[in-house]
Amino acid sequence: MKFLPDPTQSSSVTGYGPDWVAINGERYTSSLVVSTMAAPYPWECARFEDLQASHFERLAAMDTELVIFGSGARIRFAPQALMQSLYTRGIGVETMDTQAACRTYNFLAGEGRKVVAALLL
Repeated sequence: MKFLPDPTQSSSVTGYGPDWVAINGERYTSSLVVSTMAAPYPWECARFEDLQASHFERLAAMDTELVIFGSGARIRFAPQALMQSLYTRGIGVETMDTQAACRTYNFLAGEGRKVVAALLL
């Protein structure tokens, strides 16, 4: 029996490693945002320590129900004040390490959910 992945209309994570993520077979080596509503784009935040409210405000402007924040190699929670724009719009936020965020994003995208993954590499 041959198994094939479920077809999706959105971007999906097709691989990852310590310093990279592949989206639909294209390898990225810097932080990025991937969503079920738009093409992946660079997230202009190279390190957790560089996070600002403006990084999350751009995510809040997207038509999403959930943001998955991949905080890097380990779980690190961003200060709530930085994510206030998401909370104000009623957008859920889940924080996890980046590899777990990739897996979770694929699962939710496969269900047809409106989801965004903001991934620090």
